[in-house]
Amino acid sequence: MKSKKLICMAVAAALTLGVTLTSGCIATNNEEDVKQVVATVDITKNENFVKQYEDYASAVTEEVFIKRDMLTSFMNGGYQYAQTYGYATAFNAIKDSLVSNAVVTQYATVALLKDKVAKNELSLETFKSKTTEQEKYEYLLGGEQSDGVRKAKYELYSTLNNLLDDAERSEIDEEDGYSGSGTRTTPGGIDSLKEEHIPENYGVYTGYRGYLLSDAGEYEPLDGTTRNTRRKAYASFVSSLKSNYVLTSADTETTDVLQLSYVQDSYVSELQQQVISAFNDMYEEQQEALITKVEDGVYTYVKNAYDGEVDGLLTTQEKNYSSSTTFETAMSSLSDTSFILYSPATLDTVEQDGTRGTFGYVYNILLPFSTTQNQKLTALQDFRNSDIIDESGYFAARNQLLKQITTTDQREAWFNGTTDYSFNVEEYNADKTEKLSYYNGGNADRKYLFFENNLTKTDKYEPLERYTGLYSYNGKVIKNTDGSYRLIPQKLTIDDMLSEFAAYINYVLGADSVQTYAGDKLGDTAYSGENSAYYDENSFTVAGDDTQIDYSKLVYATGKVNLTASREDAFVTTSDRYKAMSAVNELQYAYTTDTGVLSQYIGYSVSAYETSYIKEFEYAAQQALRMGVGSFKVCAGDYGWHLIYVTDTFSFEGGAVYSPVWSKERVEAEGTFENRFYTWLKDSTLTNEASKKRAEILKDFNTDEAVKVYEKAYKDLTELG
Repeated sequence: MKSKKLICMAVAAALTLGVTLTSGCIATNNEEDVKQVVATVDITKNENFVKQYEDYASAVTEEVFIKRDMLTSFMNGGYQYAQTYGYATAFNAIKDSLVSNAVVTQYATVALLKDKVAKNELSLETFKSKTTEQEKYEYLLGGEQSDGVRKAKYELYSTLNNLLDDAERSEIDEEDGYSGSGTRTTPGGIDSLKEEHIPENYGVYTGYRGYLLSDAGEYEPLDGTTRNTRRKAYASFVSSLKSNYVLTSADTETTDVLQLSYVQDSYVSELQQQVISAFNDMYEEQQEALITKVEDGVYTYVKNAYDGEVDGLLTTQEKNYSSSTTFETAMSSLSDTSFILYSPATLDTVEQDGTRGTFGYVYNILLPFSTTQNQKLTALQDFRNSDIIDESGYFAARNQLLKQITTTDQREAWFNGTTDYSFNVEEYNADKTEKLSYYNGGNADRKYLFFENNLTKTDKYEPLERYTGLYSYNGKVIKNTDGSYRLIPQKLTIDDMLSEFAAYINYVLGADSVQTYAGDKLGDTAYSGENSAYYDENSFTVAGDDTQIDYSKLVYATGKVNLTASREDAFVTTSDRYKAMSAVNELQYAYTTDTGVLSQYIGYSVSAYETSYIKEFEYAAQQALRMGVGSFKVCAGDYGWHLIYVTDTFSFEGGAVYSPVWSKERVEAEGTFENRFYTWLKDSTLTNEASKKRAEILKDFNTDEAVKVYEKAYKDLTELG
């Protein structure tokens, strides 16, 4: 009987929260109690199996689940489930999950084996000769050097290291005397490994012989780790395994981590997952062949999914997005898997400049008032509300406060927060033949970037999406002996911010692409590093109508990044449109205090009509949208300065958004619209097919003949609460 893989979250909870299965809400009597059998699974006893795979019955090993397996799963997320639905529901769901996974694993093993024997890739007799589950699965996956086996080992080892890292952090913080605090939103995908990456040399680091840093290969240790702190973390890990009855009486020598029964069983579970993955790959090949079918140079299946007369997504959206209300709802859910292919036309109202309303998305870099300035602003608002000053007087006085705003780089928490994401790029470059170029505005004190793994180890880690990563911290950084940092940030006015904005985009694009003008119009008055005339304005109403505010007078600057890439190539990482968007997004992370925009896909969605935004922002954003992608405006507001950048727009004429070409070249070119649509279609289709196949397997093989459940063995668990 083997204990299923914990996925290490159970033990992590025990280590970090002080939770054990033998205390608190769950109490087990002894080690014998947790060995009670709660279910067995053997699909060879099912008549459907006999019909299809009779010759392969010996390939299946009966799966026996004990009470400890249920407790492990409970700690691995089931506890939270029980808080909502009750213990009976939670433990019955755990039982169902264990059984279902075993059924699918056994079926996948047999189906994969039969396929490989038919192709002369494996021998059934050799498979039968293997004496352990581990040996059988390794052989089925292609041997110890196969990607499947290497992936299983890497998943196990990295999970163990991550668990020990979590425990060791507290030991390091305790010895250093410094524990980070504070947070700031980070881009998604930090330290995300590429799915296909399998290190050639990766081991577990415990601090004991055979598991030292020198043995761990590509494992990246925590800053400040020592053999002593790692051993303490490992001791906590082993202690938790013992207290939760995960170790057996055979585990007498616990310093050899890979010989622990828990780890060996976890490895078998990882191998099982790789078998299921290999089976899914085999099953999905036929579906993928249909999706990638090319006729006369066109991906016909993909094209039909896009604009087919019956089920085409474009056809459906054309029917559903006839009104601005439904379209705006759709805009709020834009993502890599939720496309907007059609937009409605805006009303016939034409502005004085000859433009019409446009839907779209904008980034927003907010430079806020200080606490003192906010107090003065509140007083001004009271004066306005009491008719002591009129609206123009309020705006004129507010402009004087806006003139005093200074901001700083907001990324302190990326240094001194719970995780230190920073790295000294000059130290990184010191021993590198190929140096990492970055932007520092000519200031030699600016030496720190963030997210070193994603930025520099591109063969192993995924690049960050819509985030360039080359904008150094704007200030001086001094690293303290306790691991914390002292930061001396550079203060920026709105003029300084605009200069940084233009300079960094130009740096990323490698060209002088940013044009900036003072005021509300492109081409009127060149912006020369300031717009001093802005602060002299004292009338903010429309000429001839003292009751209507002229919001154009509240726009400080207007500009545009000259871009050439088409909408279809907006996410091609080498296109100027993508590069500019990524640069501005990074500046948002560096400076904006409007952190809500950092969680948006490509910024805030903006209607062509009335919005819920403050009127100054609404006016500036809508005007910028009419100017097109790459346009930007700086406007005043009651929160401070808004630097607004347009990431995407939808034509006022409405209709189809894209003009795709469903050729092999376009579909296979990474980042193109055609490639993104195809990838979404393929992934969603194959996921649906895999789900249907799983449901089919369970329907045919999760039967009374194959599965036996012993409810009395875990009845005490369902009666908790």
